[in-house]
Amino acid sequence: MAALRVRAPSGPPEPRRHSLAANPALLGLDFVGFGSPVSPIGVGYVVDRRHTGRAAVTCHGFFLYNGRWKGHSRASLKNGVVCSLEDNDVVDGIGSKYRTGHSWYSKQWRRLQGGKKFVKHRALKHGAGKDRQGHKIVVNDDDFKAILSGVSQESSIEECNSVLIRLEKHSDEKALNFFDWMKANGKLKGNADAYHLALQATAWKEDWKMAEQLLDEMVVDSDCTLDAQTFNGLLYVCAKRRLDDWGTKWFRMMLEREVQPNVSTFGMLMGLYQKTGNLSEAEFTFAKMRSFKNKCVNAYSAMITLYTRMGFYTKSEDVIDLMKRDGVAPNMENWLVRLNAYSQKGKMEEAESVLQSMVDEGITLNTVAYNTLITGYGKVSDMKKAKKVFDSLENAGLAPDETTYRSMVEGFGRADRYKEAIWYYRKLKISGFRPNASNFYTMMNLLARHDDNEGAIEILEDMRQAGCQCSSIVTVLVRAYGAVGRMHKVLPLVEACFYQKILLDATSCSILVTAFVQNSLLEEALCVLRDKKWKDSEFEDNLYHILICSCKEACSYDDAVRIFNQMPKSETHPNLRIACSMIDVFSTLERFADAETLSLELNASSCLLDMIAYSVIVRMYTKAGRPEDACSVLAEMEKQKEIVPDKYLFLDMLRTYQKCGLIEKLADTYYWILKSQIEFDEAMYNCIINCCGRAIPIDELSRIFDEMIQQGHMANTVTLNVLLDIYGKAGLFNRAEKVFLMARKQGLADIISYNTIIAAYAQSGDFRSMTYFVQRMQDAGFPVSLEAYNCMLDAYGKAGQLEEFAAVLQKMKRAKCSFDHYTYSIMINIYGRRGWIEDVANVLTELKSRGVEPDLYSYNTLIKAYGIAGMPEDAVKLIQEMRIRGISPDRVTYTNLIAALQRNENFLEAVKWSLWMKQTGVVGCGNQA
Repeated sequence: MAALRVRAPSGPPEPRRHSLAANPALLGLDFVGFGSPVSPIGVGYVVDRRHTGRAAVTCHGFFLYNGRWKGHSRASLKNGVVCSLEDNDVVDGIGSKYRTGHSWYSKQWRRLQGGKKFVKHRALKHGAGKDRQGHKIVVNDDDFKAILSGVSQESSIEECNSVLIRLEKHSDEKALNFFDWMKANGKLKGNADAYHLALQATAWKEDWKMAEQLLDEMVVDSDCTLDAQTFNGLLYVCAKRRLDDWGTKWFRMMLEREVQPNVSTFGMLMGLYQKTGNLSEAEFTFAKMRSFKNKCVNAYSAMITLYTRMGFYTKSEDVIDLMKRDGVAPNMENWLVRLNAYSQKGKMEEAESVLQSMVDEGITLNTVAYNTLITGYGKVSDMKKAKKVFDSLENAGLAPDETTYRSMVEGFGRADRYKEAIWYYRKLKISGFRPNASNFYTMMNLLARHDDNEGAIEILEDMRQAGCQCSSIVTVLVRAYGAVGRMHKVLPLVEACFYQKILLDATSCSILVTAFVQNSLLEEALCVLRDKKWKDSEFEDNLYHILICSCKEACSYDDAVRIFNQMPKSETHPNLRIACSMIDVFSTLERFADAETLSLELNASSCLLDMIAYSVIVRMYTKAGRPEDACSVLAEMEKQKEIVPDKYLFLDMLRTYQKCGLIEKLADTYYWILKSQIEFDEAMYNCIINCCGRAIPIDELSRIFDEMIQQGHMANTVTLNVLLDIYGKAGLFNRAEKVFLMARKQGLADIISYNTIIAAYAQSGDFRSMTYFVQRMQDAGFPVSLEAYNCMLDAYGKAGQLEEFAAVLQKMKRAKCSFDHYTYSIMINIYGRRGWIEDVANVLTELKSRGVEPDLYSYNTLIKAYGIAGMPEDAVKLIQEMRIRGISPDRVTYTNLIAALQRNENFLEAVKWSLWMKQTGVVGCGNQA
């Protein structure tokens, strides 16, 4: 990209820097070019065509290397001839009609690629004793005294201004001091030129507060009028130093103070915004330029370039149309910008039309124009026409430069034309040019697709010779071969080129190993890890952790274990992240012993467990079916007050406490969740209702459920069944029916839903509603379940409705519904309450005939029945039978036995059994049958 800073048309440039304020004819810099990565050259200027032949400008050339703009040598343009400021060479250049000769272009680019270090040029901060190139100008105190010797209080304003101009060329500080002297001696009244010089000197010092004070003083104290030239000096410095914030501020101040900007103003601002990529301010400034009826061709070029660079190709075309409607004649830079805009979008017919227009205007096409067109054809993979343009370039007497060859390489590479791409790539090198990063990437991808290992080795060597970093080379290589499924070819390639350098570089080694693991090439990865020669324990731990996590994501858990087994370990300082990942891996493989070993090693080490570690360990014990151990880990975690669980750990805590039946812990955890202000999602709402439903008050449960529905979350089937059970047992049947209706509407009601609401009505003795929901159950396509039959049996039996009880038994037999322990226990309980021992005996006989032995609940029911029937001795025998069968009596067993003994006036025996129960500390959670 070329940028031209136009100097005064009144002669050669000043030795230090030109003063904008000193010459009203001065026009500001412009910095306009292309967005194309392969056609980076442009020429721009903001001059009136009448002065073009006399203008002196400075040009900063730019060269693209590895995707970044780099600054190079500068040149000046005097009377249409390009002059180097470094070697004073003069070559044919841009003539008075904006023509760029082949000689200038090719010499400039050959000079730029000749091995000099590429650096970005930044505007120099001009201090005392330095010229524009940074060379010292010997100006001592005697010289300043000589300059000031002819000045006195009687000197005219013109004489003082002349001295101020001379001082400003050499020292901002001296110039400002003399400006203060002029102020003190009344030389500033109506002296706008002096203020222009002082403002620019202040701007070079970036003393913006002082600049604002000078503007106010200029109007209030010295009766000067603010004009565009006043602000252009400030904008010039901002443009040179890329200070777009301050440039914007001064421009807005111009507008606020109703100062009319000129062409130079807009040229400098648009060039500044193009350099900094400030699209919004560029659009604002461009709109203002058109509203003021100013016609700055470089502003149009900058706007087109910005839109093209950002991919807004339609807007680029809109600006071109606006330029035509506004009657602005394009210059060479603008023609090239248009050509680039159409080429970047792939609209090659329009690009050809622009090229023809350039020819019709009498413009001699330079290499940039041809390169831009080649790039466009390459983008649309029309390499036949690209080759035609390439031939036309040579026929026009122009020599292809590195951009030309690079564009041909990119185009053929994009079109997957392997032979042509490699030919132009080698031609590029033979011609003395260097491939850029894009060429390397394109060629590596092309060679990988065509499985050309020798060619790949050539590219790798070229990348090394070009100074590419080892890590960058490895990245390009693994991406290219990984994309075509040939990662197994990578290790032999690097072994043939620079394997030893990879082993010495931690970053390159990690990129290579990670790529191998992600492509399931574990042996290659382990080989590189064994051979590596760099030493950085922290980096190594991070690398192993990344590899293990990659295996986890790919579900390659065995590979993760192999990597873990190879890594160096520290018994006293294990890596917490790696240990947690491996605990998770071992848990997934159900190797809980190994997972627990790692957990114990962490506890025994100096590592302080964090929230993630506790979460992983808790989950490990949960998967292992050991909720009690998970509770112990949570108890240890709660001792560390600084640890606040996240949402996922809270969910694990609720599920763990529910499995262990810790009602108080569930309630505490629920209120902890509320206090922590964690955002509830659908999973959190469902888990809280499922786990904490029986631990928190019903009103709070209803509140959380209503909040869940209002937030638009869906309750799952388990959640709705839990609510049905809680509301039913609490006798809140209106709420229960609303929940049941919601479940049916959402299609979430299952057989458990029906069983739950039938059981609720059965326990409350509402036989009508119970029967109604049994019928609804059948209407929904569910058979009457054993659980529903048991509920009806128990309800009718306890209510003494023996006919209905018998009818239910008959329905169960007709439906061939198999009885379970609960069914027999209900029958024993009902018959026993009435003292029907023969029926109880028949039930026991039927139970044993089916090969089913009584369980704890059945024994408890039998003991109670024998007590009612006046058979306490048989009740005591049942205790002995339970012990023989290995069934441990619980509190209900002993309670029923003591009640049976007391009922039959065996008080002494009852006291003995009561004392025995207390001595053994028998507890139980069952209810009395």
